[in-house]
Amino acid sequence: MGFLLIAAFVILFLLGFPIVMAIALPAITYLILNHVPIDMIAQRMSYALYSFPLIAVPIFIFGGSLMNSTEITHRIFKFADTSVGRLHGGLAQVNCFASLIFAGMSGAALADVGGLGLVEIKAMEEKGFTTSFSAAVTIASATVGPIFPPSIPLILYGAVTGVSGVKLLLAGIIPGILCTVMLMIMTAFIAKARNLPRAERWPTRSEILGAIIPALPALLAPVILISGMMIGFFTPTEAAAVTVIYMIIVSALYYRNFTYKGLLYSTIETIKASAGILIIVSAASLFGWILAIEQIPQFFDKWIHAFSQNPLVLLFLINIFLLIVGMFLDATTAILLLAPIISPAIVAAGVNPVHLGLVIVFNLMIGLITPPMGLSLYLVSDITKETIPNIIRDVLPYFIPLLLTLFIITYFPRVSLWIPSFLK
Repeated sequence: MGFLLIAAFVILFLLGFPIVMAIALPAITYLILNHVPIDMIAQRMSYALYSFPLIAVPIFIFGGSLMNSTEITHRIFKFADTSVGRLHGGLAQVNCFASLIFAGMSGAALADVGGLGLVEIKAMEEKGFTTSFSAAVTIASATVGPIFPPSIPLILYGAVTGVSGVKLLLAGIIPGILCTVMLMIMTAFIAKARNLPRAERWPTRSEILGAIIPALPALLAPVILISGMMIGFFTPTEAAAVTVIYMIIVSALYYRNFTYKGLLYSTIETIKASAGILIIVSAASLFGWILAIEQIPQFFDKWIHAFSQNPLVLLFLINIFLLIVGMFLDATTAILLLAPIISPAIVAAGVNPVHLGLVIVFNLMIGLITPPMGLSLYLVSDITKETIPNIIRDVLPYFIPLLLTLFIITYFPRVSLWIPSFLK
């Protein structure tokens, strides 16, 4: 019955049902056929949301929305432009660097594309970059958002697997920086081959100070978040709240552009985005509960160990599997459905659960820019009105640094685990 449930989900998904309906309908049907009371089904779905780590999700979304409404994204972009605009590739390099900075406050790839991406693409077009290339750089660099802290996908992974949220977030620091460097190296190669424009000179000391001072409060937000978690002063959920309060104070007292209209807009956007994620969480919890009853995780554990007990081989197979899954499922759904099934077997083979979390999440982030269902592709296409094939053509070279980063994360676990190792 468990496999029939999975088959029903796949069929409904391929037929174009909304993802939450594709998950919930087979699960509810199964429970009704097994004479489970309706009120128990509702109770089980609502119980899934009684999770302290999940509180961080709407708070981080609120923080990202606040940054857009208070124009912090513009200051981040200006600082990045001043810092790296002279490198080969100019604003394309700025795009990559700014995405890393924005990642330290937003926690989501689509927030990067829809917020900072609008500023980046417009600026690149004005400098003569093609729309398709501007869009490609934007979505490639946005993959950093969900692995560099804060990270909504890593928080969800921790919530469904019981892995420490603090360790997961800290584990993403070095991989996030590494991925950004890889993307910037590829951008330099492309820039030289295409003779792309860049800043005419390096900035003067006064210009650097002029860009740093307005952006400094925004740049300090991820420092506060990371250092607070490192010393154990607050949990990821508390860190999210502290970051939002800090940004409100900075916007009101330093930038002096905080308005009730912006606050209302951010609140409404947060409610809409959070509702979309959390209803999937509750439906996926019901789905996962049934799979547990049908012992699907145990079946997967036996199958995977019968195939191989070498953790390096298992990680390779998981990478291939998740890269394919990422082409069709969004990261939230994939994590909620698959992480509880995959994690026990791979951890039992000797893979550190924090390391595995980074591997799973980064795989799925690559899926955001991979056809046929890459959400970042469709979002940036909608923003720019550029065709999907043109964007795919320009994003293809960026799969090289992304897959190389994935290889390093997978087979050099110290890259992810070094910073969390400092925690007691």
